[in-house]
Amino acid sequence: MDYRIAGQAAFVLHTRPYRDTSALVDVFTLEHGRLCTVSRGMRRPHSKNRAILQPFVPLQIGWQGRNELKTLTLAESTGHLGLLTGKALICGLYANELLQKLLPVFDPHPKLFVYYQYLITALIAQDIEIPLRIFERKLLLELGYGIDLSSISADSIYYINPGKLVLEKIVTIEGRDRSKCFYGEHLQAINNDDYESIQVRRAAKRYMRWQIDILLDGKVLNSRDLLKPALGAPEQPTSTP
Repeated sequence: MDYRIAGQAAFVLHTRPYRDTSALVDVFTLEHGRLCTVSRGMRRPHSKNRAILQPFVPLQIGWQGRNELKTLTLAESTGHLGLLTGKALICGLYANELLQKLLPVFDPHPKLFVYYQYLITALIAQDIEIPLRIFERKLLLELGYGIDLSSISADSIYYINPGKLVLEKIVTIEGRDRSKCFYGEHLQAINNDDYESIQVRRAAKRYMRWQIDILLDGKVLNSRDLLKPALGAPEQPTSTP
């Protein structure tokens, strides 16, 4: 691993206290993927990094260190995309938590970095549901776990094999858990990022959550708990994870 890096595009995923005045800062970078850094003195009242190292702010950062935990040597804002509020803020936190818990450290995903920028820009504009579903699918594909939907038949019905990333073709949904059944035409639309139909959007929400939950392998997403009071009755929202 490189000893010193400077001038990397990045976003903050999560921060937490470290020792007396420092903080651990998980970041997602363009060329180096996710990494954990320490920002020395960040929790002091007049620390410059305290104001700069915030989620959803495009950054240029630098770091040094031979171990997995790097020391930040540079943190500069490169602009201000806007503020996330309400449901959009919670969905942004959800996306950050997915990256933090699913991405291995020092595993570059430059395309995913671009998709993440697109998502944040869309959330700031309160365009939530479709960009979020697209981001989830791109994340799965980048990690190598996205299911190939190119051979799906539009007039068939598919069933989730519980606990596995497998879709099985079935004849009827009778006697099956309907929450684990998908129409082929909906899966084809998901494969094409075509979310014009509300039925496709609802199917995509179930489809993404099934795969993500398997990959999390029991890890809890705290952002999902935030969604419950923000969105009210569970059968109404279709625009959130």
